[in-house]
Amino acid sequence: MNATLLWWGRFDPNYSRNRILRSLLKDNGIGLRDFRPRSSVLGSLEAAIRRPQPGDALWLPCFRHRDFSSARNYADRHDLKLVFDPLISSWDKTVYERQKYPATHYRARRLLQRERSLFSQADIVVADTRSHADFFIEQLGAPAERTRVIPVGAEEALFTRQPPRSPSDRPEILFFGSFIGLQGPQHIVEAARLVPDARWTLLGEGPLRSHCESLARNLANIGFEDWLPYERLPERIAQADVLLGIFGDSPKAGRVIPNKVYQALACGRPVVTRISPAYPETLLNDRASGLVFTAPADPASLATAVSTLISDSTELSAAADQASRTYKKYFSLSHTEQALLDVLGVLGL
Repeated sequence: MNATLLWWGRFDPNYSRNRILRSLLKDNGIGLRDFRPRSSVLGSLEAAIRRPQPGDALWLPCFRHRDFSSARNYADRHDLKLVFDPLISSWDKTVYERQKYPATHYRARRLLQRERSLFSQADIVVADTRSHADFFIEQLGAPAERTRVIPVGAEEALFTRQPPRSPSDRPEILFFGSFIGLQGPQHIVEAARLVPDARWTLLGEGPLRSHCESLARNLANIGFEDWLPYERLPERIAQADVLLGIFGDSPKAGRVIPNKVYQALACGRPVVTRISPAYPETLLNDRASGLVFTAPADPASLATAVSTLISDSTELSAAADQASRTYKKYFSLSHTEQALLDVLGVLGL
């Protein structure tokens, strides 16, 4: 009889991290059951009423910190191991990304204490990068021997190698994502000011969009587009020459590899993004990878990287081929699948 995982909490099954993991689990013969309570606070009560079937282990997916308590209670009652795949730290996001409270504020200290309790209680903690895993261990008390890394990857059935772009007098530089500090969209606008020969497009929504539109008011080479359906992202990526990653200078920005980097490389488009120890060291030192690193929060560094890429159409085409090879070598779903299988092995499944 095949093993079954009980996915717990008010998670979004269509979020790319969840879609990828759930698809890989099914491909490897793991059955999935979902318990998605109407209220995180009342999750234990709803579970007592609805009585979900336990399965062989419990998986608490990304962003569902609020569901941890009910998940832990259920797992203990049914003698199940609990896998916690947080993807982020609520404390880090609140204090350092949103800067809602200073780290010394009693609410920040209380949030840190609570989060340390969550991470220490999980049977397995999953991180998306080694840098994030180290942060979970060193700052949030995740047990090192029970912490594993499962990289994000891209949905390869959707994000496939796109046809090469025809040479253009005005190459397009595309950013897509949330207009938040971690992404650093304001630095992209300032970089666009320095490279007028390129057409820069910022696609998405978020609190910094109006600020970026204001900064770009007198720039003829920059445009803004509203968000589009997820399934159309590969088509939009194919229309651009160079894709942009993230450029924020927060500690978190230095620990992550964003979805868009995986997706753009899988589509065969060169990517410019901030340098980060989250990337393999051999890749950081590779000057022919189709992945170009800049200093964080540095428009001049970003402008130089883009100018170099688009200055020669032959080199730009070569960078597209390099990007595709880099994805296959470092980031393909085979890496994600193997890491996931290792976690299943720890669970005894």
